[in-house]
Amino acid sequence: MALKLLRSNYQLTTLIMVIIVAGMSQGMLLPLLTILLDRSGISTGANGVNAAALYIGIFATMFIIEKPVRRYGYKPVIMIGMSLIIIANCLFPVWQQVGFWFVLRLLVGIGDSALHFATQLWIVASSPKEKRGRNISLYGMAYGVGFSLGPLGITLLKAGIWVPFMVTSAFFLLILLLLTRLKNEKPERAERAEAAHKRATTVISLAWFPLITSLLFGYMEAAMNSNFPLYGLRIGISESTIGLLLPVTGIGGLIMQLPLGIWSDRVGRKPILMGTAIVGALAFSCVPFVGTNLWGLGLCLGIAGGMVGSFFSLGLAYAADILPRHLLPTANIIASIQYSVGSIIGPLVGGMALHYLSVFSIFYFLGLVYLLFGLSGFIFKARTA
Repeated sequence: MALKLLRSNYQLTTLIMVIIVAGMSQGMLLPLLTILLDRSGISTGANGVNAAALYIGIFATMFIIEKPVRRYGYKPVIMIGMSLIIIANCLFPVWQQVGFWFVLRLLVGIGDSALHFATQLWIVASSPKEKRGRNISLYGMAYGVGFSLGPLGITLLKAGIWVPFMVTSAFFLLILLLLTRLKNEKPERAERAEAAHKRATTVISLAWFPLITSLLFGYMEAAMNSNFPLYGLRIGISESTIGLLLPVTGIGGLIMQLPLGIWSDRVGRKPILMGTAIVGALAFSCVPFVGTNLWGLGLCLGIAGGMVGSFFSLGLAYAADILPRHLLPTANIIASIQYSVGSIIGPLVGGMALHYLSVFSIFYFLGLVYLLFGLSGFIFKARTA
């Protein structure tokens, strides 16, 4: 029993370290590559299109990743994902050309998508129900911490263009060595094979409520990062103040990630999701009323982020509670696709609302969708397949 517990703790610790390093890599690459392309005279438009390659790689991989995970297990997929990122990191400094970097960013997106999918699914599937919320919240916290530390790698440019990429690759290699000691596992299979579309239909019918969280989280995150700067400039907030306020939503989510995960283990996933959605909706809706008051904006955004910043991880944990284990890979695929869709439509809807409605409409709409989600919990009844 003690040996099993020790092995379980080592596995969770190793997987959390994988996510920290993955977060550091992504947090460093996004601004670092943008800066380097800008230095070389690339236009802002071409720079933005190049940055989109990462998300194209992530999105495209979601449609094919389930099969190799089911066939080969979690560990090989994570290791291949990490290897792709290491290869790309080593090649970035070799040739600073837009097309070449576009391909490398696609490679990073594919690797990032593979390791995240396999890692989060392994954590959810191997965690006992009473600790599932805590463990998946640790996953969310690990990525947030790593992503926050990542930009520090930009300071290593002073030592040479190769240094930030090599340091990140060294971290990945170290975690790869730790990963080799883990025993490989595979997702559980159904007694009778089902077609992919039938599995997806079953998952959606059983877990539509917890899976909507990934769409809402992607929408909120992308809308805040893309539209809040425009909102701030329209109401007269300085660029430096916007820079201070923008991370507040993410910090709030980081602070509340673990407490909400633990509380959801104790009182249930559904009431926590409903309660946080309603409080988050109120916080978003209050933003227009505080105007340009820095403390008021910080408080509203911090509360909103703290409430809904755990939606992706809590939604996965809730889906794992109510779905048969053989359907968890399909649920993760659907959640990841919905997150990508939310990330794409968030800036579009927010931008159109700012242009055609009012400057405050982005927050009213955020408040409305989270309120509707919270209230929809009253009609959702968990049932088994």
